[in-house]
Amino acid sequence: MNLDSVIAVGQQAMLITLLVSAPMLLSGLLVGLVIGILQSVTQIQEITLTFVPKIVVVLLSFLIFLPWMTDVLITYFQDVFRGMSQVVR
Repeated sequence: MNLDSVIAVGQQAMLITLLVSAPMLLSGLLVGLVIGILQSVTQIQEITLTFVPKIVVVLLSFLIFLPWMTDVLITYFQDVFRGMSQVVR
């Protein structure tokens, strides 16, 4: 296993990490933005109003995208383990 293949596996791991975490991060970002706009318009500065909806939405997006995320991760790890078997030989 040379340096180029190690770098390629590392790059692919970072890309998979970003891809798998994106639905939860984007949903939390969107809800935070909507609540921030709502708070600035109505001048309600309740701190729990920002956290509770974000937690609920991130949890729901996790449950909704869980089958897709596991499929992406299983495919990635299968490719990594196939590559390991070629290196061992």
